[in-house]
Amino acid sequence: MTGKTVTMNRQRLGIFVDVQNMFYSAKALHQSKIDYSKLLQEIVAKRELIRAVAYAVHKPDVDQSGFSDALKRLGYEIKSKELRLRPDGTAKGDWDMGIAIDTIAIAPKLDTIVLVSGDGDFVPLVEMLKAHGCRVEVVSFRKSTAVELIEASTQYTAIEESMLFKEKKFVKNGASN
Repeated sequence: MTGKTVTMNRQRLGIFVDVQNMFYSAKALHQSKIDYSKLLQEIVAKRELIRAVAYAVHKPDVDQSGFSDALKRLGYEIKSKELRLRPDGTAKGDWDMGIAIDTIAIAPKLDTIVLVSGDGDFVPLVEMLKAHGCRVEVVSFRKSTAVELIEASTQYTAIEESMLFKEKKFVKNGASN
């Protein structure tokens, strides 16, 4: 514990979004997409947002500039990289190390770090950030979140239906709630 007493509305807040994790969870669980505006509003509430970063992986043949532009207009900083296709046909594309490095680097300037991901690989990061005096909140879909990540967090918040909007192309294939 660092000994600093911070009221909720004076908390310096950093939000780090694992876009791929959230995209596939929203699609698989709710046939929906996340409303990143509502998500940001819900997380920030009355706290002081210092930085919001969305980490995206782009397929080389898919133009996601509209999505990136929309996130920028909402106040997110975008970090993106292309999906790497391996010679054996498999693909690699995640931001786990980038998210870890960025949160560790900015942690001394924040009171609370919000990790928007359900990926259990982040448990050691959460534990390390908490050991250095940061509150670590996890926001994700409960059904696709590692139990260990929920337990490691200072606070867990499940993404609710109000933070989603239905994507017609997901629903038309016969998928339902």
